[in-house]
Amino acid sequence: MTDEELVEDYTVKADGVPAKIEIRDEDDYVERYRLKRPQPSAATEAIMESVKQETIQKVDISTENFEDSNEVEESRKIFGDKAKELLEEQLPNLSDSEQKTLVGNLIHEMLGLGDIEILLSDNKLEEIVINNANDPAWAYHQEYGWLHTDITFESESEIYNYASEIGRGVGKNISSLHPLLDAHLPSGDRTNATLNPISTKGNTITIRKFARDPWTITDFIDIGTISPEMAAFLWMCMQYEMNIIVSGGTGSGKTSLLGVMTPFIPPSQRIISIEDTRELSLPEFLHWVPMTTREENPDGEGEVAMQDLLVNSLRMRPDRILVGEIRRKRQAEVLFEAMQTGHSVYSTLHADTAETTLKRMTHPPIDVPETVVGAVDLNVVMFRDRRRNYRRVLEIAEVIDEDGENIDAHTMYHWNSQDDSFSKTSNSKQVMEKLKMVTGMQEEEIEDSLEEKKEVLMWMLENEVDDIENVGHIIAQYYSEREEVLKKISEDVDAEELMPEE
Repeated sequence: MTDEELVEDYTVKADGVPAKIEIRDEDDYVERYRLKRPQPSAATEAIMESVKQETIQKVDISTENFEDSNEVEESRKIFGDKAKELLEEQLPNLSDSEQKTLVGNLIHEMLGLGDIEILLSDNKLEEIVINNANDPAWAYHQEYGWLHTDITFESESEIYNYASEIGRGVGKNISSLHPLLDAHLPSGDRTNATLNPISTKGNTITIRKFARDPWTITDFIDIGTISPEMAAFLWMCMQYEMNIIVSGGTGSGKTSLLGVMTPFIPPSQRIISIEDTRELSLPEFLHWVPMTTREENPDGEGEVAMQDLLVNSLRMRPDRILVGEIRRKRQAEVLFEAMQTGHSVYSTLHADTAETTLKRMTHPPIDVPETVVGAVDLNVVMFRDRRRNYRRVLEIAEVIDEDGENIDAHTMYHWNSQDDSFSKTSNSKQVMEKLKMVTGMQEEEIEDSLEEKKEVLMWMLENEVDDIENVGHIIAQYYSEREEVLKKISEDVDAEELMPEE
């Protein structure tokens, strides 16, 4: 390999195990993801095998009876502590980093997914897939798209064992009788597995990673996903409790956009989030109760469905309700009932345009009346340009309900694909009138408020305020000390001056 083939390199660390990642262009249609990590000597390898066997004898690492991921994590800790103790006896002269690397390798081998654990710690990866034992694993990189990795598998049994371990970690079973698995790792990463012959080329595992460092609105503005003007408009609508549906195709960034908008919620309000798997991350200081669904156990008992949580959330005095995704009619009915009873509701939906979003909501399998859908104020559509690896807010449209029977989508902002720019296509109709009603402000005052919010967003962008906690704190301060915040921003103070004291 030559240096010219190297596209990028960086390091990651998983459970104390450091690894160098190299992205290489090897003239093989797709680029390669190369993983290099410290390899122990033959003598150390022999000692580690002894440590492994002795640790297994002294620590029960069976996950047969585990009911949740917390027990898996506890088992990893106990196993690691015992392995470290034995390692100190047999190799007392190891440095701390060498010791952590060896113990981490053992944890990955015995209680993890082997080298896949390194990929799970690479924050630049969004998806990791194993297609069968004959092919190396693939990874979806934020910048380079799909990459071949150099991680291979000895047999279909090895992949099956990984899938089985994942399932047991959440109290589920995958077998020839039950060859499909939906689960999540202790990290929150969503996992799907299938067994041969259902997947005809071999056993598969697909891992969609949970964001360790959540996106923020300043990140989205910085990378061109949304314009400052559009972000300020969404801020205004979130502040004054508009109901919003975020739609888009698979992997377009629907949940990510929903997440970056949540710091716009005033900190004095109670938020209930409902998801199949935890993906949303909100600032910790917000009044937030996250809830997740639960599938039935192998005996067919214990299921907690999304509609159950939705119904229950209405008894929890929420000001705002966040719902991971609308899929079925009963979910939508409860969701729209919440809107009509005065709750502010935000959710996601698979649809490619604002017009398609309305059609999906009013046709099977969701199939709710148009009069009910009129409770939605805004539809924000996300788009993924796979050729250029862009994610963009394609359009922001308001849902127009003029006669109480027929609804329509009125687009206000739109993304222009040709020159990758955003434009305002028309002024708001119903949303502006609703803002005037709920705020008591005139249209000119609302425009001034939008401009203020745009200034705050641009100041955060210029001062590199891109951590979800810090973004949340700046917005919360804007709500409580607006004049003071605007004064400091006009003076272009350092970001630290608007951060909370430790």
